[in-house]
Amino acid sequence: MAKASEMNNGGQSGNGEPYFCKECKRNHTKGKIYKEHLKFARFETDKKEIEEESESSEKGLESEVEEIFEGLDEEEKEDEDDIIELNEMEEEELDSDPDSSKVIINDANMCVEAVKRLPGVGEATLKKLIKAGFSSLESIAYTPPKIIQNESGLGDKTIAKLIKASMSQLKIGFKSAEDVWEYRKNISRITTGSQELDDLFGGGIETGCVVEFFGEFRTGKTQIAHQLCVNVQLPMEDGGLDGNALYIDTEGTFRPERIVQMSEGLDLDHKKILKNIIFGRAYNSDHQILLIKEAANLIKEKNIKLIIVDSLIGHFRSEYVGRGTLATRQQTINTHLHDLLRLTDIFPELCIIVTNQVQSKPDVFYGNPTVAAGGNIVAHGSTIRVYLRKGKGEQRVAKMIDAPHLPEGEAVFSITENGIGD
Repeated sequence: MAKASEMNNGGQSGNGEPYFCKECKRNHTKGKIYKEHLKFARFETDKKEIEEESESSEKGLESEVEEIFEGLDEEEKEDEDDIIELNEMEEEELDSDPDSSKVIINDANMCVEAVKRLPGVGEATLKKLIKAGFSSLESIAYTPPKIIQNESGLGDKTIAKLIKASMSQLKIGFKSAEDVWEYRKNISRITTGSQELDDLFGGGIETGCVVEFFGEFRTGKTQIAHQLCVNVQLPMEDGGLDGNALYIDTEGTFRPERIVQMSEGLDLDHKKILKNIIFGRAYNSDHQILLIKEAANLIKEKNIKLIIVDSLIGHFRSEYVGRGTLATRQQTINTHLHDLLRLTDIFPELCIIVTNQVQSKPDVFYGNPTVAAGGNIVAHGSTIRVYLRKGKGEQRVAKMIDAPHLPEGEAVFSITENGIGD
């Protein structure tokens, strides 16, 4: 490049004589032409190359970035599509499963966390309490210390501290009758399917209590139990509790076929209804007691609003034979009934239905010799007692025997293929 510039400038070659370089557009001195021109030429070349390279690199980067973002956009779109599909699948699963178990599980976890925050509760103590069925503050506060000790194996002092701390957090103590009245006004009820039977209960079977149906065979005890397992799943505006049922069968009389018929009678999907009924078969009295203790851990998790024990005394009558075992039998039944009553204290939105057998008093010559089995222990343990007897054809008669707030009365209802009705 320098030689070419010299030729273009006429080959001027005087020592120290400046000449004008058309390439550099500046004057050069002889002897320094090549060096200065080379530096300048390199600078120009480097500058142009850098600009060209930068422009090309910028374009390349822009194109690469565009490709990357396009790829990301496509991936994001695919991810969004996948998320939408997953959400739709979850919504379908939730729609198909009315159990709403996520919310209920969270509620159960909150109860366990409250127990975990009690003073002196570590991982080992927490596991023992949960395994024994004491997974909430209410279950600890309402249970006698001896029962907690026998079930969990914890020490006396530890249990006393836990009960005291639970009562303190729950603020258990005296309250005014006005507060109780405000609570009673908003109590939930389950419809039986018969308006007359609902009226006998003051608007339906209320929660927070143990209701006993007793009567001879084929008077409708099991049929009412089946019907309530369906009705408890109805919305609250339709006479239900939006909850599930737990059915403990001691006599082998639970029949899902009747659940299907009753569901179809109410235009309900029998598959969903059957899915929301948790069934347990008790094979002896000890197993029956154990199932009730285990039920405490299922109530929150499975959204249980109704517990059926059909029947209460069947196993006890067959296992405790003779007068020598009568005292032990009655005390065991008493403990079992108080386990049920304690569940209604811990879970006020829970309703417990027990069916009971009858026996004949040989010393009654006039009137009805039929009385409920279990004696005064069962009579005192039940909140509401209803006696069922046969009527004409499909008709059954329900008589209110004992209730703390309801008058004595009778209601006539019928048992049809579609369930309980008027």
